[in-house]
Amino acid sequence: MGAVVSALVTASVAFAPGATAADVQSEQWYLEPMQTEQMWKTSTGKGIKVAVIDSGVNPRTDSLKGQVLADEVPENVAYGATDDYDGHGTTMAELIAGTGANGGIQGLAPGAKIVPYRVSFETQPDGEDKQKTATTLEALRAVAKTDAQIVSMSFGSSIANPEIEAAIKHVASKGKLLIAAVGNDGEEFIGYPAAYPYVLGVSSIDESSRVSDFSSYGHYVDLVAPGENIPSYCRPDFSTYCHDNQGTSQATAITAASAALIWSAHPDWTANQVTRALIDTAGRKWPKDKPTQKSGYGTIRPRVVLADPNYDAGDPYSDPLGKWNKKEGEELVTEINPASPSPSATGTSQGAGSTSADKAAGAGSKTETVSAESSNDSNTLWIALGAAAAVIVIGGVTFGVLRARRAR
Repeated sequence: MGAVVSALVTASVAFAPGATAADVQSEQWYLEPMQTEQMWKTSTGKGIKVAVIDSGVNPRTDSLKGQVLADEVPENVAYGATDDYDGHGTTMAELIAGTGANGGIQGLAPGAKIVPYRVSFETQPDGEDKQKTATTLEALRAVAKTDAQIVSMSFGSSIANPEIEAAIKHVASKGKLLIAAVGNDGEEFIGYPAAYPYVLGVSSIDESSRVSDFSSYGHYVDLVAPGENIPSYCRPDFSTYCHDNQGTSQATAITAASAALIWSAHPDWTANQVTRALIDTAGRKWPKDKPTQKSGYGTIRPRVVLADPNYDAGDPYSDPLGKWNKKEGEELVTEINPASPSPSATGTSQGAGSTSADKAAGAGSKTETVSAESSNDSNTLWIALGAAAAVIVIGGVTFGVLRARRAR
């Protein structure tokens, strides 16, 4: 897998926002099976801030008016935060918190707010504008100092960076939930930051609950979410959406929105508890203690949590993934341990709308794909993460709140 892969996506059909709401929202096929309207009776994500680290976020689209907290971006990384250079970040923001106004994308958590961070990706043209744009490392360090609860990262690199890993650990130590795309190369390799400790890695499924052929797979897939045939911005002037875009990027944004719905309904929960709720209620047809390389713990189903006002998310200080870091006979540690053999990916993934009865009947599920075929649509921003800053010093780590990366 190369260090840098283009994130530009071409699509043959485009339509303008504002024609009719059905133009876009009818293509958001997951809204109905996830029982969005029912969930919104309990939670819309109100009170939750989601930091979107991406290509910037345009707050002037119909669906994002009033949804973007540009003033809350730290000054040292604020350059261009509301000037999206290719539309990717704006699409992710709309999938999370878009209001759907005037035919725009309907976000899964329209009550949440977006804090935009623009970082420099391979798709940004070289020049002074790129030089002024923050690095991923700078953005992560800045996020750690804010009150955003969720960090959504629909990008990746094949190269590990110890400084970024340290920054990720620091962000997690502040009680934030980090979510990242696993990659679109269809290979047995999970990119970074999804493969770092303390980050939930998200893969993609289609309308039939089949794991997408383009989804990367391996030890660090935690959850799967809708990621195929989803409208996205495809013009620099934000005048049109394109049909049928796909990627683990979209799945990541939808997972971040799901976390926002849950956390809004339970504002006193920790990131550990939100993570555990996502894992425990995920749709799957295999034992929870045997996550697969393609589907992890299964398909996100936030409505299961929201439907139970007395839902028990367990110990707020117990790491729901930490057992995968525990060597036999040792106490739980938060450092990465050498990877152990993973269960083979033989399970089936339950759809976003499947119920307990569906699980018993096997309705709506498909076997996981075993194809390593790569998709032409590479909609996750795969980048070479730079290391242009000094080594970060980590202090005040609250190990009880951290979510350690499992080594399966």
